[in-house]
Amino acid sequence: MEEPEMQLKVKKVTDKFTESMYVLANEPSVALYRLQEHVRRSLPELAQHKSDMQSWEEQSQGAIYTVEYACSAIKNMTDSSVYFKSIDSLLKHAIAMKDQLNAAQGRSTVAPQAKNPPASS
Repeated sequence: MEEPEMQLKVKKVTDKFTESMYVLANEPSVALYRLQEHVRRSLPELAQHKSDMQSWEEQSQGAIYTVEYACSAIKNMTDSSVYFKSIDSLLKHAIAMKDQLNAAQGRSTVAPQAKNPPASS
């Protein structure tokens, strides 16, 4: 009687050992299958995110370039205030000279008329 009982115990142990070996042998492939499944599901979304990020980066670079160009233009405008002040001064001087010329011409045209009396008939 001990012999069949021993055979039953040995059979249970070998069955458990076989099952454990089967699980251990298949565990890496199950894990790799799960990884592959995860990658297949998430890869299109990740690719779309990458594409969106590249597009946003291009737009950002364009905006940065525009802002830098505007800042440069503003700086150049503030640097040119010296030239505008000089132009303003020269224009005021030219206007004053023109007024002097007009005044001088006004006097010279008035004076000759006074010198020449009207001819008597």
